[in-house]
Amino acid sequence: MTGLGQSPFGPHRLTIEPLDVDRDVALLHAWVTHPRSAYWMMQDATLAQVRAEYAGIEADPHHDAFLGRADGRPAFVVETYDPARCEAGGLVGLPDLCPGDLGMHVLVAPPEDEPVPGFTTDVFDAVLAHCFADPSVRRVVVEPDVRNAPVRAKNVAAGFVELREVAVPGKTAMLSVCTREAYAAAAQVSHLRPAPMARAQRHLVAKAISEYAHERLVTPRRTPDVGADAWVLETSGSTYAFTARVHALEHWVIDEESLVRTVGGERAPLDAQDLVAELAPALGIPAALLPVYLEEIASTLASASWKVVNSTLTARELVEADYQTIEGAMTEGHPAFVANNGRIGFGVDDYLAFAPETAREVRLRWLGVRRSRGHLSLADGLDEEAHYRAELGEDGVDRLRGRLAALGLDPADYLLVPVHPWQWRTKLAVTFAPDVARRDLVDLGEGEDGYRAQQSIRTFFNVSRPERCYVKTALSIQNMGFMRGLSPAYMTATPAINDWVARTVHADPELRDCGFRVLREVAAVGYTGDAFHRHAERSPHQKMVAALWRESPVPELGDGERLATMASLLHRDAHGDALVTALVKASPLDAADWVRAFLRAYLRPLVHCLLAHELAFMPHGENLVMVLRGHVPVRMLMKDVGEEVAVMGDQPLPPEVERIRADVPEELRSLAVHTDVMDGVLRYVAAILAEDGLLDDAGFWALAREVVEEHAGDHPELSGTAARYDLLRPEFRHSCLNRLQLRNTLEMVDISDQASSLAFAGTIANPLAR
Repeated sequence: MTGLGQSPFGPHRLTIEPLDVDRDVALLHAWVTHPRSAYWMMQDATLAQVRAEYAGIEADPHHDAFLGRADGRPAFVVETYDPARCEAGGLVGLPDLCPGDLGMHVLVAPPEDEPVPGFTTDVFDAVLAHCFADPSVRRVVVEPDVRNAPVRAKNVAAGFVELREVAVPGKTAMLSVCTREAYAAAAQVSHLRPAPMARAQRHLVAKAISEYAHERLVTPRRTPDVGADAWVLETSGSTYAFTARVHALEHWVIDEESLVRTVGGERAPLDAQDLVAELAPALGIPAALLPVYLEEIASTLASASWKVVNSTLTARELVEADYQTIEGAMTEGHPAFVANNGRIGFGVDDYLAFAPETAREVRLRWLGVRRSRGHLSLADGLDEEAHYRAELGEDGVDRLRGRLAALGLDPADYLLVPVHPWQWRTKLAVTFAPDVARRDLVDLGEGEDGYRAQQSIRTFFNVSRPERCYVKTALSIQNMGFMRGLSPAYMTATPAINDWVARTVHADPELRDCGFRVLREVAAVGYTGDAFHRHAERSPHQKMVAALWRESPVPELGDGERLATMASLLHRDAHGDALVTALVKASPLDAADWVRAFLRAYLRPLVHCLLAHELAFMPHGENLVMVLRGHVPVRMLMKDVGEEVAVMGDQPLPPEVERIRADVPEELRSLAVHTDVMDGVLRYVAAILAEDGLLDDAGFWALAREVVEEHAGDHPELSGTAARYDLLRPEFRHSCLNRLQLRNTLEMVDISDQASSLAFAGTIANPLAR
């Protein structure tokens, strides 16, 4: 049996295996006779006595012993026993016992150095998971010494209920039981404990100071008398001292462990919500919206605490991992936004079921939507029947339509719409109750395919049949400055827009040479027959029943190629090791050549799209899928096109595509590269490589400039546009993302006019400048 746990100060794979008395007796003797193991009641035991004790356990059909390891090293011993038949716990004959009870003892090895905070709790979690892995176990029973307050506290935190004191051989015990249901309930919040939360707080405070300083919302002050890299930030109530380095594009890297907060001269715990509240006037958060932002900060901390406890994969392991393993292992969320895991609306059970980092398999719910009150748009050459059968299979389509027929409804009158399970249970079955009763919306049950939530949380990858499309669903939770719905009206043109963008991109010889391709959103469906569409102004209620399908990247792969989200290049594991650094070291290239290949796959095609077609994407890490060969990015696949693409020129567009024309002042058009590529992605990659000693800032940005200049040399016909946009000019407008969310935490931009929503903080030095 294997349990997975993690110390808050580093990941640990916790495994549990049968004890080998001959092999392990010396180890056991050292543990049970250690002064810290006094409650084990074997302080004076000889080696022979310890051997005899565990040989007796080995021979007892109602008593078992196991050795636990942390990362392969012996770390704890576990005993389980039948309390009604085995004398080990001294509980035989007690009326409190029930069928399905399992007794348990656990001893964590005395530490050689200072104890690692949280490790014992992680071990305890793994042991309980081991016990309840046997479906016949209904309760776990323990009988700690009544004087052992720390162990009793851990028991209660894990879901145990203390029943009463009982006299057992050698001690007075506190009889305690944990039911399977109590264990499950406690496990939902087992990550919300002091040590992992403290680490989450430290990380988020460091990130907040870094990003707010980058956006010039706060101004840390150097303290050279303390050290060359020493800084201090004064707020209305606290002082924060830390060491940090400032890289190109005013990118701050704070040494998290150096952070010290003092209040009134006394050291105080780091608290991200306190930091935000102290800085609220400087951050410009409207007083009425501060609670919403603080709630998103709290949710972000909860998610970070869960990741501290559960994210065990190392950067070296991720180098060889498959696409969805990498996707689920990401721990940061959006790199720029401080409150980036809000997910307001999810309960703790929803978080565990649907958050991308929990990597749970999800089955989507399917609805029949009355055709006369809905709309289905399809890409060129795709008809409705072919689409549904490609995504559901022949049997799947027939099964769903059979359910409609069984209700006396004509299947031809209905569109088939996938919805998020949470959306159906929490919103649609309640908010759209009249529509369900009218049979305008008909619940058809779960689909057969398993899906995984992506980092964008409302988009799902088909893990049962990876060649099938992603499904993007409406999800009425508040996350990162938006309610995450989908507008049926807005999406009507999505397949046509994707067709046009894909034709433009795929027909361009330069982009073909770069291997740059678009994953099209080939179908969009939605329902508009509700009261909110009939009687209300624009609102989130009009974005609750809709979905789209996007092409999978899997069919794009060639021999020897694999996929990874580009967001993974910004990932550091629990040890602080960066995946991009591990990829470079695993590749046959040196750092400079690896970066050059990456920039030619990523930066060059986006520069070309801007200069040749005045076409801009939202190319952050989660919107691009890297194709890797030999651990080197060789080409990029662009996704999430329908909502996040813009044409900024006056070129003719088909009427159905006209929606994506953006009226952007010419002096701001270069921000499609300066802000969205350089500030949004490359500043993080450059800083990681510099901090890890692979490539300094000057070297990285010289390579980026080289890629831009090489493109210019290859395309003299674009020299006029290139001169107007001047990507190599000394500075550019400093467009800031957190400023958008801070001024309106409910809807940070108007999606139909995003350019007018931008928030600036002056200009910033351009590291591409000659």
